[in-house]
Amino acid sequence: MPGAALSSWRKWCPMRNRPNSGAYTASPPIQYKYRHKGLTLIELLVAISVLAFIAVLGWRGLDSIVRARIALTGDLEQTRGMQLAFAQLQSDCAHLADAAVLPDRMPLAAGSDRLTLVRTVFTDHQPSRLQVIAYRVKDGVLTRRESAATRDLTELDALWRIAVNDIDTTQLPFDRLRAGVVLQSDVTALTMRLWANGGWHAGVNAPPSVVPTGLEVALQLRARDTRLLKIFLLGAA
Repeated sequence: MPGAALSSWRKWCPMRNRPNSGAYTASPPIQYKYRHKGLTLIELLVAISVLAFIAVLGWRGLDSIVRARIALTGDLEQTRGMQLAFAQLQSDCAHLADAAVLPDRMPLAAGSDRLTLVRTVFTDHQPSRLQVIAYRVKDGVLTRRESAATRDLTELDALWRIAVNDIDTTQLPFDRLRAGVVLQSDVTALTMRLWANGGWHAGVNAPPSVVPTGLEVALQLRARDTRLLKIFLLGAA
């Protein structure tokens, strides 16, 4: 009996001391390794390269816009100058003095890069008077000069000679022909023809007996391939 008890004890002890595989055993804590989030050197270089490429594209686009704006502004200023010049020329031609008022003289003399005429000036509550107008192209600039209005034909003759000979009157005690006003720049040529007796005549070659009724003005600008052509009626006002 004691032998059987010892044998049972020996069998039970190993089973008691054997670790229970199904029992809960605490596992060691899990250590999470956090990766540092940032840009590597290669990623940074790629980003800088992309930004530089975009900046170059933007600079080229901005430069094109600025150049186009400058060109458009120049064209607008040039167009505005031409409109003002033609409007002033139309007013002067419409008020051209009648040949009957100026005996033995033509009220208009047209040539290459120059135009001189006598126009009538009307003022409220004042009698009509005469005025000498001179258009000139010098150093690529179209200017207009006008004299003081007068009813004295002798004074008008003196003003006409001053205008035709391009005499500078700014140094005289009194300025009989006012300084020129700039109408248009970048002018390379100004040519004119007169319409009389059913045909066109060059201004410098028109015979004295020709009484013109129309004036053709061709204006050539430096930045344009074609001439600007306009026809005015003389004495139409």
